[in-house]
Amino acid sequence: MSENLSKEVYLRAKQDSTKFNNTKEVAVILAAGHGKRIKSQTSKMLHRIWEITTVERVYNACKLGIENINSVIVVGIKALDVMNVIGRRESNKFAFQEYQNGTGHAVQVALKEIENEFNDGIVYVLPGDMGLLDDESMRKFRSNFISSGRDMMVLTGIFNGDPMQNYYGRIVRTRNNNGDGNVLRILEFKDILALPDNKPYEITYGDQKYSYSKNELLNITEFNSGVYAFDYKKLVELIDSISSNNAQNEIYITDLIELFNKKGYTVGAVSPKEQYVVMGFNDKSVLKEMDEIARRNVYEKLKNIIQIDDPDDFFIHDSVVNDLLEMDKKGIPLDIKIDKGAYVGDGVKLNYNVEIGRAAYINGNVVFGKNIKIWRIVHLSTFPHQTLTIEDNVKILWGDIIKGNIIIGENSTIESSVNLTGSDEFPLRIGKNVLIKGTSYLFGSVIEDDVTIEHSVLIKKKVKAEKDKDGKIKPVRFFIPDTEGKELLSDI
Repeated sequence: MSENLSKEVYLRAKQDSTKFNNTKEVAVILAAGHGKRIKSQTSKMLHRIWEITTVERVYNACKLGIENINSVIVVGIKALDVMNVIGRRESNKFAFQEYQNGTGHAVQVALKEIENEFNDGIVYVLPGDMGLLDDESMRKFRSNFISSGRDMMVLTGIFNGDPMQNYYGRIVRTRNNNGDGNVLRILEFKDILALPDNKPYEITYGDQKYSYSKNELLNITEFNSGVYAFDYKKLVELIDSISSNNAQNEIYITDLIELFNKKGYTVGAVSPKEQYVVMGFNDKSVLKEMDEIARRNVYEKLKNIIQIDDPDDFFIHDSVVNDLLEMDKKGIPLDIKIDKGAYVGDGVKLNYNVEIGRAAYINGNVVFGKNIKIWRIVHLSTFPHQTLTIEDNVKILWGDIIKGNIIIGENSTIESSVNLTGSDEFPLRIGKNVLIKGTSYLFGSVIEDDVTIEHSVLIKKKVKAEKDKDGKIKPVRFFIPDTEGKELLSDI
């Protein structure tokens, strides 16, 4: 990284960092690595699971799972990209790890950043690629750490399968009848393989010596997820004692276990209820698997609340899922149907008796009234600062493209092959009981109630509702603006 870019990152990190609150808990999220094995120019931390970046998912799990928790995000490679996604948030700081020198070094950088505002309590350390971690798992992890009375705790996973396919670091515990002994060490798979076959592996803990065969170590199913909880003062006491005397000359956070044990501090481990929450990824195939798990989780939450035609082919953003769960608590049937391939993005506000057709795309601040039918391949979207409002009893037929600052009045019908656009300067306002049909395009216009528009192009027009001699509202048909650029055309 160039000197100028480093200066820019330091400045940006300072600008986007905010003051900590008085809560004695902080989450350190490690997002400095790029992830070469993912084979992408995009930072590993910015790959998306169910349309949300993994680093943001980890951040959300901490903030929602632990009330008022402070946070510090360690950035490095692609630092500006990560900070652009997270932005300036309450009780959050950015720490710049200019040189990637291991997970222990990343924690050192984070602690240095917060030393003037945080001096006691609990420190959680999490990798930024654990995109399936959820608030409930963090809440439970916190509870287990506090109730255990230990000084350090590791969140672990349980491996099911061939031990020779388990490439994770094994959790080596003291032996007891409950299987929840103190953690002695985390042994990496490759290091276990390098052990001699007939010589036991011995660990001294206090005044006891524990002996393990190579086969016993290989068959340990509990593995390290990379999520930790620490007593702050003990962490600060020992973090700078980690040695970089290893093949990579890096400082590893896992070495703290041995340091804690030597000081007589206790280290525990606990596994979450759902094993998928400890998944991280190094390649695109695992990322895809995690996205599929996220989709299944959404389906399981909603399958008895709304109708989802194809559990394997739909998208409903987490924010919309949460809205639907809150609506369901009111006890009124939602009668919402989501057809195959439909996409319902962030900001969309669904309502009762709404049907979203096959392969429809809805994204942005799209607000639905009740009893609305969206046919197949419809596109509804807004820019972040705009709102598209669809009032009660509206029908939008197949293939329509409707974008921007728009209100469609109740009982209106937008037939197929219609394009509607409203801008900030020129919003589109469509009254009640309006029918728009044919190959029509409307931009920045005002359409009064009860009007019919057919095969017309209306740009910044006001259409008034005027009755004919029979008392019927006159339609607007075949209105096309004057041609521009005709002189540029010629026959071939």
